[in-house]
Amino acid sequence: MEYIKAFVVGGLICVAGQILIDKTRITPARILVCYVVLGVFLHLLGVYKPLVDFAGAGATVPLTGFGYNLCKGVEKAVSENGFMGIFMGGFTAGSAGLCAAVVFSFFASIIFKPKSKS
Repeated sequence: MEYIKAFVVGGLICVAGQILIDKTRITPARILVCYVVLGVFLHLLGVYKPLVDFAGAGATVPLTGFGYNLCKGVEKAVSENGFMGIFMGGFTAGSAGLCAAVVFSFFASIIFKPKSKS
């Protein structure tokens, strides 16, 4: 049942993004930024934590989950380090995901031969 909840919630988040891409003139990059900021605001309002508890990876894997994770990291760092935690928390919370993205992108560039689009 956990997989079904994760699939449905994550799928609905992605469907909303796809509808925004298809039906509006908003660029995908702006939609991605809006999703991250939305995750931060939903966490600050106390709405995103219950969604994460319900859907698990379905709520933490999309970009809204990245915003939620950054905000949670900043809150933790501020409580531990004071004002400097504002600058440290986001890096600490997001470092594992960003590192994985860089490493896997590097391996993909080694395995596959990149070509120019022209």
